[in-house]
Amino acid sequence: MTIELAPLLCLLVAIVLGFVKKMNTGLVAIGLALVVGRAGGLSDAEIIKGFNSSLFVMLLGVTYLFSIAQVNGTLELFARKAVGLAGGRIYLVPIVVFLLSSFLSVIGPGSIPVMALMMPFSMALAAEMNVSPLLLAPMGVLGACGAGISPLAPTGIIGITLSAQIGYTGIELPYFLNSYIVLTAWAIVLYFALGGHRLKSGDSLTGGETPAGTGPSASPAFDPAQKKTLLGIVCMILGVLIFKVNVGLAAFLVSFVLMLLGVADEKKAIAGVPWATLLLVTGVGVLMEVGIKLGSIRLLGSFLARFMNKSTATLLSGLTGGVMSWFSSTSGVVMPTLIPTVPEIISSVGGSVEPLTLISAITNSSHAAASSPLSTGGALALAAYMGQARASAGDQQKLFVRMFLVSAVGVAFVSVLGGLGLYDFIARLTM
Repeated sequence: MTIELAPLLCLLVAIVLGFVKKMNTGLVAIGLALVVGRAGGLSDAEIIKGFNSSLFVMLLGVTYLFSIAQVNGTLELFARKAVGLAGGRIYLVPIVVFLLSSFLSVIGPGSIPVMALMMPFSMALAAEMNVSPLLLAPMGVLGACGAGISPLAPTGIIGITLSAQIGYTGIELPYFLNSYIVLTAWAIVLYFALGGHRLKSGDSLTGGETPAGTGPSASPAFDPAQKKTLLGIVCMILGVLIFKVNVGLAAFLVSFVLMLLGVADEKKAIAGVPWATLLLVTGVGVLMEVGIKLGSIRLLGSFLARFMNKSTATLLSGLTGGVMSWFSSTSGVVMPTLIPTVPEIISSVGGSVEPLTLISAITNSSHAAASSPLSTGGALALAAYMGQARASAGDQQKLFVRMFLVSAVGVAFVSVLGGLGLYDFIARLTM
């Protein structure tokens, strides 16, 4: 029991030290991972495997490309023109981010590639418009995850396949609607709670105001270097959406070509990469992977399962999925781990719970956690914003905790909606 709790306690220590001593939480987490990992009988090689190289390549490639776009002024001008297109209706920007993420995700690429594409854009808008990233980041994450349960998208396919393996078929439409409706509901709550409806043109753009009714023509035209940068970003997006290229690798290729064309100062672009944030996110991941290997997540799941009955099974299944998703992949770990347990849960509570209800609870609460900086979506947002806003280390720590808190409230909100019977209601309308 002690060794299973140790990684979670170490994470708390790392976060506290990050605040009190102004240390990088990720670097502290890696150091503590060695201590607790060795205490739990893990080898150094097993501990090092916890470093998520795939996430690091994705973060580095995307933030480097968009650092290039920031250094040569492309992002600032793009943000100004985007605001101009809104005609001063800045309150529409979070809604557009959500809908665009939803559209891109539902047609097939899935949530992770879409989040990787949308986070730099949405965080550029947040930095340039002086809008809180706590508002725009979840809009992109929730849109991508909610629509990512489409039968055409990877996460939706995984959920449908896992359900079929335990005997539950024909769930495609209600499974998708359960996901999109409940995550849209949480996005709406955040939109109003964080003041999205109060945004106006006078709040936007740190470099100056954009008067209402002003169109994109009021901004200067993109210069040749900026046009090449935009073309490169479009090529990266097409490579991800059409050819299924890894977004990090695609970003590196485009960055190489842009630097070859001399669109920006390479030293400034490299300096603009938020290295501290990359180390923060991946470093915490090392400690959390040690926790997974030592049974910390299983311990949390078992603790919640003790309280399950027919009234609380949906709520607690959702909470279990959400908690697990803070420390591991929804589609790669949480869904494959928890969905196969659905028949056992139903049997243990007397067979009075619909399988789709539990499957949706596990999936949707896990996705509500995705805006946490410990998850891929939140990590992408944090890295993109820190690179573009040039915020201080103290601001980074505060944003890290606030993003986690938003994620935690989201997990609770979505789990409660499921527990109140929303999934059963949607299923009755569609099946």
